[in-house]
Amino acid sequence: MIIYSRNRRLRVNESIRRLVRESHLSTADFVIPMFVMEGEGRQEPIPSMPGMYRRSIDLLVKECQELYSLGVKSVNLYMKVSESLKDNTGKEAWNSDGLMQNAIRAIKSASPDMVVMPDVALDPYSIYGHDGIIRNGKVDNDATVEALVRMSISQAEAGADILAPSDMMDGRVLAIREGLEENGFTDVGILSYAAKYASSFYGPFRSALDSAPKEEQNIPKDKKTYQMDFHNSREALNEVLKDVEEGADIIMIKPGMPYLDIVAKVRELIDIPIAVYQVSGEYAMLKAAAQNGWLDNDKVLLESLVCFKRAGADMIFTYAAKEAAILLNQ
Repeated sequence: MIIYSRNRRLRVNESIRRLVRESHLSTADFVIPMFVMEGEGRQEPIPSMPGMYRRSIDLLVKECQELYSLGVKSVNLYMKVSESLKDNTGKEAWNSDGLMQNAIRAIKSASPDMVVMPDVALDPYSIYGHDGIIRNGKVDNDATVEALVRMSISQAEAGADILAPSDMMDGRVLAIREGLEENGFTDVGILSYAAKYASSFYGPFRSALDSAPKEEQNIPKDKKTYQMDFHNSREALNEVLKDVEEGADIIMIKPGMPYLDIVAKVRELIDIPIAVYQVSGEYAMLKAAAQNGWLDNDKVLLESLVCFKRAGADMIFTYAAKEAAILLNQ
């Protein structure tokens, strides 16, 4: 029997496999989410996310410098806000001397070439744990958008390179873009969480920031009125197209691994960069399985990250960026 077409010819050895490899992973693909807290010289482990910490600004800056030396040159910032600073307006979010603004300035001062992408959402600043302002038992979309614009301008003034609105309010990309343009921040980019699903994979993140919705009367019990229904995919394409039209420079799909079908569909639809988020629940599952000896952490980590690239993502938000960079550098 003569077989003229043998696919295995291109799998004979590692050199040939690398020669014909379709998807490639590098440290330049990573954005690392980091948690900031008040104080000095403070570092608190996050139990549900092994290897992740809340850090005071001084230690955050040192970590960013180490990350940059490893080739991870983009950071996504989240604040652990003091309870005394939370209210229903989120006004601490645009305090020019706030924790976020000081963190941005400190990182850019120490590592000017580090790309700083602060989160734009009100949930860390809300007494109710929602991404928006609560009025009459509902999240008020338009009032929230006004607050997000103020927050975005304040972050741009502090030196942010790219703003990352994760709130899923309608019309906020256009409003933020107009606010930036009107205030002279024409070079500040917008990475829009265009297809962010109401997922149960966010649990460890919410415990890290205490940003879960509060169980109080007349407060929405979840975020399903603004985050997407995980049963839907066509809706995601509609959300993406609207954000592109409104001026988004990069669009985000979140969560990651369970939503690779959305990444692939969006890749066929648009030409602008796509980001995908390997969220806290995905990270926590991998760590738990590895700690129990059920999976090889290093191999499964790199495989999962390559899967994002294969599906069409240009950049990956992952808590494992540092350890992945070390593996790739080896």
